[in-house]
Amino acid sequence: MKIKFILFITFTLIINLLNAQKGTLSGTIKDGEINDVLPFATVLIKDSDKGTTSDFEGMYSMELEAGTYLVVFKFLGFETTEVTEVVVKPDDVTVLDITLNEASGTLDEVIITAETARNTESSVLNIQRRSVNLLDGISSQNFKKLGASDLANAVKSVPGVSIQGGKYVYVRGLGDRYTKTILNGVDVPGLDPDRNTIQMDIFPTNIIDNIIVVKSATADLPADFTGGIVDIVTKEFPSKKEFSLSLSGSYNPDMHFKSNFLNYDGGNTDFLGYDDGTRALPISPYQPIPNTFDNSAVLTEITKRFNPNLAALESNSTMDYSIGLTAGNQYTIGKKDHRLGYIASVSYKNETNFYENAQNNFYRKDPNTSNIEMPLSKGQKGNLGEQNVVLSGLVGLSYKTDRSKYKINVMRIQNGESSAGLFDQELNEGDFALAIKNSLVYTERSITNGLLSGTHTNNDASWKTEWKLASTLSTIYDKDVRATSFRIEEDGSFSIPQNSEPRRIWRNLEEENHVGKLDITRKYSLLQKDAKLKVGAYGSYKQRTYNIYTFRIGITGPTGFNGDADAILADENLWTTSDQEGSFIRNTSVVDPVNIFESNQINMAGYISNEFNLGDKLKTIVGVRVENFMINYTGENSCGTVLNNASIINKFDLFPSVNFIYALKDNKNIRLSYARTTARPSFKEASNAEIFDALSDITYIGNIDLKPTYINNIDLRYEVYGENSELFAVSGFYKSFKDPIELTYFQSALDNFTPQNLGEADVIGAEIEYRKNLSFLSSSLENFRFNLNASVIQSKLKMGTDEFALRTNTARPGEEVDDTRELQGQSPYLINAGLDYDNDKIGLQTGIFYNVQGKTLEVVGGANPDVFTKPFNSLNFTFNKSIGKDRKSNLSFKITNLLGSKKESIYESYNAADQLFSSRNPGTSISLGYSIKF
Repeated sequence: MKIKFILFITFTLIINLLNAQKGTLSGTIKDGEINDVLPFATVLIKDSDKGTTSDFEGMYSMELEAGTYLVVFKFLGFETTEVTEVVVKPDDVTVLDITLNEASGTLDEVIITAETARNTESSVLNIQRRSVNLLDGISSQNFKKLGASDLANAVKSVPGVSIQGGKYVYVRGLGDRYTKTILNGVDVPGLDPDRNTIQMDIFPTNIIDNIIVVKSATADLPADFTGGIVDIVTKEFPSKKEFSLSLSGSYNPDMHFKSNFLNYDGGNTDFLGYDDGTRALPISPYQPIPNTFDNSAVLTEITKRFNPNLAALESNSTMDYSIGLTAGNQYTIGKKDHRLGYIASVSYKNETNFYENAQNNFYRKDPNTSNIEMPLSKGQKGNLGEQNVVLSGLVGLSYKTDRSKYKINVMRIQNGESSAGLFDQELNEGDFALAIKNSLVYTERSITNGLLSGTHTNNDASWKTEWKLASTLSTIYDKDVRATSFRIEEDGSFSIPQNSEPRRIWRNLEEENHVGKLDITRKYSLLQKDAKLKVGAYGSYKQRTYNIYTFRIGITGPTGFNGDADAILADENLWTTSDQEGSFIRNTSVVDPVNIFESNQINMAGYISNEFNLGDKLKTIVGVRVENFMINYTGENSCGTVLNNASIINKFDLFPSVNFIYALKDNKNIRLSYARTTARPSFKEASNAEIFDALSDITYIGNIDLKPTYINNIDLRYEVYGENSELFAVSGFYKSFKDPIELTYFQSALDNFTPQNLGEADVIGAEIEYRKNLSFLSSSLENFRFNLNASVIQSKLKMGTDEFALRTNTARPGEEVDDTRELQGQSPYLINAGLDYDNDKIGLQTGIFYNVQGKTLEVVGGANPDVFTKPFNSLNFTFNKSIGKDRKSNLSFKITNLLGSKKESIYESYNAADQLFSSRNPGTSISLGYSIKF
């Protein structure tokens, strides 16, 4: 018995040892002609009997002994490609993706190295080269070079792309409404559902495969974009068990470890991104509140329920830090080798911002047109502290059979942002006065998204059906926003005028978003060339519930409190029936019907498109998309009329598109495209809601009468692709806008902004992209590469009659008023440049990168001055080093904003000195990160 046991153990060890000497070779084979996967291609190990074929998604996998191989990829009518130096390691997966091109005349052979084949940046460029759409992209390989831990830092290196507010992506300098973000091809609202783009800083790069920016429309894409569609493509489940951990910290000497940082006492769960109930409404907004003359003790009891903390408090600020975990694996199930895979990710980020001497000012044109300079209406300067927490999780499951694949993804993002500000104010509205203001703001956001999708093909993969169902719940809760101002009297004492009594605000936004999408593709032959016919349908339903509740604190008797905001609701200063003096909650304007509404958007769409070749050089895709878009509104309109599910927009539109690509040579293309697109008002814009920002003193007022914008787009591009991921491309584009939606003033109130349809506009621009390896200068520079992409854009909007009249009537002496101006939100130029060093042999990547966007019209004036965003010159340095025997660990170092640029917006008026509208100093930050893969 003992001998048998020893033999069994020995046999088991030998089997495990033999298995440990084996590895896996896997990857995806693509059709270079139509930029699609290539099913049922042959994969062979040269000089052996080992081989396999790709499945319906072009994917292949085979188990091999550890060693170095020459791998052959073959398919009838395509060039045979041999890949040398393919190393398969024991108990590891070697990923080798390949693109096969159609054979020309004879069946040529192409020989490349494994290193070239695995260049993911080259893979993105190949997608770009073969795509009929005009597009640009960035691969996961570049994330390291850029030192990008999230997509906001990565995507701004794409030609024509910029990031606003550190979060939102703009394409070709066009504002947020003209850029759309999708996740794996499906609409997903972000943490701010009023924006057309998702907050890019919420996505860690460790779960992203690549980012594709599509700049020309085709019928299968949504019609509501103009600048571009940003498609975030997450990683599929890995070929092997994978676990990764990342840690990072960031220090900014202008913001961190500052003893005068401003904050206030919140809840015990603020560090997780949500409030624990500390800031909940203390009473029902519909509860009757007595007046002081009712002499009721109930008034005192109601007042006591409100948190007495109204002052911004000084404390010590901490540095930024983040942690991320990612896991994934796949398993073979059953005798037919069906595969089940998963990917899971969780990330946590805690950021602290502290802006000293932050400013928000309101200047106006003097009513006396002979006075050139702009007088100050209201000025605000002080310190502002912010703490921002983002907690996110993603779980994905995939199940794949011989002819089908099913995927389910669930994503949850939780965000809590706490802000506290203490400002000195200068008021010049009617009479001159000085004041101090305390502002406390907490915003809780969340998004929960579920996506179920399927892909199915027939036996020869000539038919493909793809469907997607997605549901999303987005919430934004502004919890107990507190704004408290004291007027400083001439003798230095304090008072609270009745027209600026302290306010407590609760805002609640809940939005449901349901999307269904179906795409059917038929591959066929036209004129003896490969072609694709595609038809599809799309439907979405969004519903929003929104309300604002405002409580004001009244005061009888002395109102100074020595300028201490926390004394206002102290027990000894509350109104009582016995004292008849003190602070109390007023019973007026708690519920304003204008600020309570329900609205829904319905979009039903269908399309047909055909991709085909005319001869050997010209590829064409033509299509048309139809969309029926509706907004229904329940609430009050601007005239005070109550609306009950009333239709405020109902548009049925055709959106034709045509794209041509002419191959001058295999590596040279000329592209031409035309498409009609649209930009639609958001829920917030198509409403009458009045949204007050306690930090900036700006009130945003919706406009229920807005119309959609319609745009005609023409693009032309010449591109040359070289070796080592080199590229030269030059593009031109033209866009005409009908009824563009722009942000402007209420002319009677400088701090009230509203969206309006203003005139018609034209945009013309040019782009250049140049990626060049520096080995042409010297062989010692082969690891250095220079990147440059730049856009120059001219926009011209023809003003409406009202705006032109306002500008004419308020013109200064010598000022000639033209009836045209630039388009609001359109940048005149964009520049991205970088010099990087990449040495894969020693695992070192480093570089310096520059980004800037030109002066941009931010707020449209008229009788008041225009507001422009000043250029922000961003210069960043990155250093990344892989360490360890298998280079599974990585150290990263980054310096952000080396030039110390400020984020500023200014007022401009004819011959007058520029004046600050807003100013924030982000300082220079130093980041250190570590990641490891298991």
